[in-house]
Amino acid sequence: MTVVVNRRADFTLDNFRRVANAREEVEIGPVAHDAMATARRSFLALLDSDRTAFIYGTTTRPGIEVATAVPPDQQREYARLFRTESGYGFGGGCHAEQVVRGMVFARLADFVEGHARVRPEFAERVAALLRTPLPCVPLDGQAGPGEVLPMLLLAGWMGDFEFEEGEGMALVNGSPYSTAVLADSAVRARNRLAQAEALFALSADAFRAPLEAYDEALEDLWADEYQVEALRALRAHLADAEVSGRLSHQAPVSFRIVPRLLGEARRAVAEAERAAAAALRSVSLNPVYFPPGPHHPLGRMASNGGFHNATAPPVLQSLSSCWAELALAAERQIECFHRGSAYGLPHLLSPPGYRGAIGGPTNLFGWAVTGYVEAARAAAAPALMPAVVVDSQNDLSTATPLAHQKELRAAEAFGGVQAILALVASQALFATGRRPAPPLTDLVAGIRSVFPPVDSPHGRDLGAQAGRLAGVFQAGTVTGRLDFAQPGAVRQPS
Repeated sequence: MTVVVNRRADFTLDNFRRVANAREEVEIGPVAHDAMATARRSFLALLDSDRTAFIYGTTTRPGIEVATAVPPDQQREYARLFRTESGYGFGGGCHAEQVVRGMVFARLADFVEGHARVRPEFAERVAALLRTPLPCVPLDGQAGPGEVLPMLLLAGWMGDFEFEEGEGMALVNGSPYSTAVLADSAVRARNRLAQAEALFALSADAFRAPLEAYDEALEDLWADEYQVEALRALRAHLADAEVSGRLSHQAPVSFRIVPRLLGEARRAVAEAERAAAAALRSVSLNPVYFPPGPHHPLGRMASNGGFHNATAPPVLQSLSSCWAELALAAERQIECFHRGSAYGLPHLLSPPGYRGAIGGPTNLFGWAVTGYVEAARAAAAPALMPAVVVDSQNDLSTATPLAHQKELRAAEAFGGVQAILALVASQALFATGRRPAPPLTDLVAGIRSVFPPVDSPHGRDLGAQAGRLAGVFQAGTVTGRLDFAQPGAVRQPS
C-alpha cells in the first residue's frame, strides 16, 4: 500500500500510522507536484530579482553567522554543501524506527503546497528514503535551538543528490521531529491506555472488588466525558462478572479511584492526538515561502519561529505523569493482593501445598515493582526549555528530545508494572479457583501462555517470564494488538 499526499490535509494521524508503523511508502501526488513546481519557479524569480536581499540560509549563512552574506556567485555552491552535513548527537540508543519514518513523513508536509520552495524531485527524493532502511537517530544529544540536530541526519541520507538554493534549509529547519514524536507518542499512548483499562478491570475482578465503584449511575454525577468513557470501558471488560463472593465492604482506594485516573489518562491521550494532528498538517519552516499574491507578485519569504513546537513538551509530560500515577495505583493493588486474610484471599496467593523458601509464588514481585514505579515517577519530572544559551543568535532551545526520553522511560516502566499486575491478578484467580469475567477470558489465557500460574517454586525463571510478558505489552503499544505468541523481553527503545 502507498499513501498519496497532495495537500497538507493528507497528513493525518491515520496516514502517519500507515507510514510510520505499517511501513507503507509515500507517493507525491500530481497536485503537490504542480504546486511545488509553480512555487519553485516563483521563488527563483524572487531570488534572481535581487540576490543580495536577505533570505535566511540562502543569501546569508544561518544561525550565529546570520549576518554573513553569501555572495551571489557562490549561492549555488553553498546550497550543495548541505549534503555534506551529518548528525552531531550520539549515545542513549536509537529512536524507534516508527519515529524516524515519522520524521521523514512529517517533513513532506512542509513541501507539498510549495511553502518550502523545493523542487518536486527534491520532495520525491526525500519520500524515497521511506523505501530504504533508515539509519539510527541517537536519542541523546538532540536538544538545541529548533530541530536542526536530528534533521541534519536527513541531509546525510540524501546521498549524491545535488541541493539547489534554499533546499538545504528546507530540509533541516522546522519541527518535523516534534511532530513525529507527538504522533508516535499519541499512537502508543492510545494503545497503552487500552491495555491499562483491561488490566485494571482484570485486577478488580480477581480481587473481587465490589462492582458498584464502576456503576453506570456515576456517569451523570461525574459529568466528565473522559471519566465517563473510562467507567464504560471498565464495565465493558467486567460484563457478566460473578457478583457472588465479592468483598462485603468497599475495596481499597486504589481500586475505587481507577476510573478517575484512567479518565485523566484518556484526557492526556486525547490532547496528544489533537496536538499531533495539528502538528502533522502545519508548516513549520524557517524561513517560509508565501506564494505569489496581489501585493507580492513573486511571493515573499518570512523568518519566523514556527520551528519551535511549544506544544510537544507539556503534552509529553502530561502522558508521563499519567503513566506514573497509574503505576503507583497498580503497585498499591499488587500489595493488596498479597495481604491474604485481610481480603479473603489465600496467604500470599499460594495454592494448596505451595512451599517456597522466601514467601509465596508472586509476593516478591511486590518488591520488584518498586523500581518500575519509581522510574516512572522520576521520569514524570518536568522537561523545561534548557537554560543553556547556545549562542547569541540561538538563545533558546527545544525541550522535545528531553521530554520524549522521559515519556519513553515512564511508559516503559509502567509497562513493567502492567506485567506484574497481570501476572498477580492471574495468580489470584488461579489460587481461588475462579474464572475471569467473560470479556477478560482471552486476556487471561494470553497472560498464562507467557507466565503460567505458579504452583511450585521449582524449575522456572519467573523474572525472565515476567520480562517477556512486559515485552508483549511494550510491542502492543506499537502494533495495537497483544501478540502473546511472540513474547519479547523488555529492552531499551531502538
